[in-house]
Amino acid sequence: MLCLLRNVLNTSSLRNSSKFLMHNFRSSHNQVPLKGRDLLTLKNYNSEEIKYLLWVAADLKYRIKQKGEYMPLLQGKSLAMIFEKRSTRTRLSTETGWALLGGHPCFLTTQDIHLGVNESLKDTARVLSGMTDAVLARVYQQSDLEVLAKEATIPIVNGLSDSYHPIQILADYLTIQEHYGHLKGLTISWIGDGNNILHSIMLSAAKCGMHLRIATPKGYEADPLVTATAEQFSQEFGTKLFFTNDPLEAAHGANVLVTDTWVSMGQEAEKKKRLVDFKGYQITMETAKVASPNWVFLHCLPRKPEEVDDEVFYSPRSLVFQEAENRKWTIMGVMVSLLTDYAPQLPKPSF
Repeated sequence: MLCLLRNVLNTSSLRNSSKFLMHNFRSSHNQVPLKGRDLLTLKNYNSEEIKYLLWVAADLKYRIKQKGEYMPLLQGKSLAMIFEKRSTRTRLSTETGWALLGGHPCFLTTQDIHLGVNESLKDTARVLSGMTDAVLARVYQQSDLEVLAKEATIPIVNGLSDSYHPIQILADYLTIQEHYGHLKGLTISWIGDGNNILHSIMLSAAKCGMHLRIATPKGYEADPLVTATAEQFSQEFGTKLFFTNDPLEAAHGANVLVTDTWVSMGQEAEKKKRLVDFKGYQITMETAKVASPNWVFLHCLPRKPEEVDDEVFYSPRSLVFQEAENRKWTIMGVMVSLLTDYAPQLPKPSF
């Protein structure tokens, strides 16, 4: 029935409705129905859906890594991986994760596919819908992902855009969950740029019951629309959201200290100015003195010494390499949830 739907629906509106129909047709099979969904931003995922993705990721990690089970959940399925930006963790986590699950990832660089250049985004979405089961796209513009999602009849996953990086934040939350045993009530301190990583945290932390304290230099604040949405979520879920330009003020009482690069890909021309503007934002043990006694440190990598010194980065409090590995298990959790009717066997974690 589903194959027939895909073959006969050939207009833009019907293509979009087919994705909706397939999602609802299958939803009864999942405890938290996500099959057929896109993942462009965590803004569109509610609290239970985010927690479910983390639960599936934890389940797969336990069953495959700890118990050594063979789980070909994506056997016979293929993934188109579109990369306009270079990557280590996103590419390796996706390729190795799909291999563990029996699927076939197809890596496409700008030398292989130019979104909207050699072929329109609309045509690309329709071609990939007929040849693959999902698309993971690491792009510059969030709008490109939105066009792909509108025109495709298969799930589109944001592998990073200039606006959001949802799959990174899922790995962060899984790492925090593993360390503390819960998420609710913890405080995250962001010290750095108002970038895509911060945006994704702002649109999801409150849904997991976490407070958020944010320090950015003047002129580098988060997007105002994201801030407004984050404030609404904070009120809805009863969490605290605090903004400052003082790194020590943001770090005060925090359980998790987080930063990221100050110079993202595409901002190389701004490097000299940014290094001056971010002076005083390096995370050190002095920063940690005002944090909670049980503080830990996260960084999505790659890391530069000006962002965090070696004493913190290589300390036992640093969870950055566990965080990096969890990129694999969370992307596996996402893909399994969006493409199959799998339900986790591991007891639901206490969030």
